[in-house]
Amino acid sequence: MLVGVVVGVGIFGFPPLVAQHAPNALAYLGLWLAGGLLMLVGALCYAELGATYPHRGGEYHYLARAWGPRVALLFAWARCGVIQTGSIAAVAFIYGDYAQRLLPLGEAGAAWHAALVVTALTALNVLGTRESGRLQQLFTGLTLLAILCVSGAGLYAALAGDGAPPQPVAPAEGGLVGMLGMGMVFVLLTYGGWNEAAYLSGELRRPARDMSRVLLFGAALVTGLYLLVNLAFLGIFGLQGVRDSSAIGADLMGLVAGARGETLLALLVCVTALSTLNATVLTGARVYYALGRDVPRLAALGAWNERGATPRRALLLQAVISLGLVAFGAYLGNGIETMVAYTAPVFWLFMALVALSLPRLRRRAPVARPFSVPGYPFTPWLFALVCLGLCWASVRYAGEGALLGVAVLLAGLPLLLLQRRVPLPEPAGEGA
Repeated sequence: MLVGVVVGVGIFGFPPLVAQHAPNALAYLGLWLAGGLLMLVGALCYAELGATYPHRGGEYHYLARAWGPRVALLFAWARCGVIQTGSIAAVAFIYGDYAQRLLPLGEAGAAWHAALVVTALTALNVLGTRESGRLQQLFTGLTLLAILCVSGAGLYAALAGDGAPPQPVAPAEGGLVGMLGMGMVFVLLTYGGWNEAAYLSGELRRPARDMSRVLLFGAALVTGLYLLVNLAFLGIFGLQGVRDSSAIGADLMGLVAGARGETLLALLVCVTALSTLNATVLTGARVYYALGRDVPRLAALGAWNERGATPRRALLLQAVISLGLVAFGAYLGNGIETMVAYTAPVFWLFMALVALSLPRLRRRAPVARPFSVPGYPFTPWLFALVCLGLCWASVRYAGEGALLGVAVLLAGLPLLLLQRRVPLPEPAGEGA
């Protein structure tokens, strides 16, 4: 489950953006290795929180327990207006870059494809959760197939000497700050989804014994897979060639297997993107629904359609915001980078707060813990400091997109006046 959540379409969209911030091939691979190690540290922190406070609210619930309902409400606002919708738009742009190769729609074709896929998947989810779930089952297995095809073909061609001619490597963007800041941001977005490991804790029979094994094995497998894919990219294109590619997987298959291989890979990546997008649209709308249930003046968002088992109003509002972000990214001309800049500072700020929830809850609520994070208190503080550093670097380097995301977050401050205090249940029996 952990591997299935983490491995996604980002590996076909973010490597060129990571390469732009790496001065050489060794540093490029080092960023991917460091991202895997940080994923493990963060997942261990989430594992303790999830094992001690299992709850469908996830981070929203942890933040409410540690910092109070107003901080949790601000997180819900940020997730609705910045984090989740920005992620939807970013993946939609990756889909658009590959779909444009299959069906060109003009100069702004990638943006049109992105808008169409957000609209179509929202309509599917409005129709019903069952229909959306069936589509998700159809697409899930193709993700690993696409990645294994790319890495296998690339390594075979590199060993056979069929790569592109080497190109001189230009200086990296942003220097050391760019590499450790935005370079690492793009890497960790590709590793995104490891925080869902907290929800797996309730499914394990012996979380105190098994959680660390699951996370260690899953993190090692994902890190090894991503290193393998990026070795293939470097072997075929070199660092500068990776930087210059707009659809790295399709370009690799085009070199190895010609136009048919490129078309097949582009089709597989589109299917993978559809799987990622459908899951993100499905889960993201539930946050709007929870917000409507907790804040009386936003009760309209808490409406639930029993026939389709879906929050229709929440889905429609999510689509409107996501389409606005697609238009914003298309206007600036670099949709993926704009959406990453828009989401990164807010995402890492709240990730740091979740990490700091662990020592705060240990002090405030000394309860039995089925799983304890190794290296405490060093582990959560290290992760929190890295998250704050990434927040600072993304604000400093990412420009207007980051400022817009922060502005949307601050626009939610008046919403805190509407928050009512909701008593939180004790850790025991929270698995429902």
